[in-house]
Amino acid sequence: MAQAAIRSDVESHPIRLVVTDDLQRDRLTVFFRIILAIPHLILVALWALVAVLAAIVNWVAVLISAKSPDVLHRFIAKFLRYQTQVTAYVFLIADPWPRVGGGDGYPVDLQVDGPEQQGRLGVLFRIFLAIPALLLAGVFRSINNVIAFLGWFYALATGQMNEGMRNLSAWCLRYEQQTYGYLFILTSRYPSLAGGPSA
Repeated sequence: MAQAAIRSDVESHPIRLVVTDDLQRDRLTVFFRIILAIPHLILVALWALVAVLAAIVNWVAVLISAKSPDVLHRFIAKFLRYQTQVTAYVFLIADPWPRVGGGDGYPVDLQVDGPEQQGRLGVLFRIFLAIPALLLAGVFRSINNVIAFLGWFYALATGQMNEGMRNLSAWCLRYEQQTYGYLFILTSRYPSLAGGPSA
């Protein structure tokens, strides 16, 4: 019963990570993973600059209307989705090279619900409210760095990613992306630790 309640909480969050990865890894692309990811990492960094500006405009818009404008919501959500796919590729949570700009069908994907009504007071102080989640997301990013380092050797040796490592890494990534979605005013729902480290 408690497990069903946890699963429902994870599935009801407006920002969800969907993992359909089969754990198989191509040893050659694993070996050169960071080099292969450079074009995507550059694009994510450039897009992040614009996304931060869009988040500031979104913050003002939500303060005025209590709801994110569709165009800003979609733009920021698309950025987070692409960032998720690139991060999943770099951290060996998924194997295929992501499409430029993201796209459907990637084995680790982010689903973001549409705009919702948000309380203006919570939005006004969002950056301060997000600090604990950002600190925890930073810890989870460090954990993901360690998992990716160990997973690199594991995937080179076996041609696949360890399921437990992949699941823990995906769980950390989910929390991180929920934190950014909260910070960028895509949702008023705080990041969730529910569900445990599984895909």
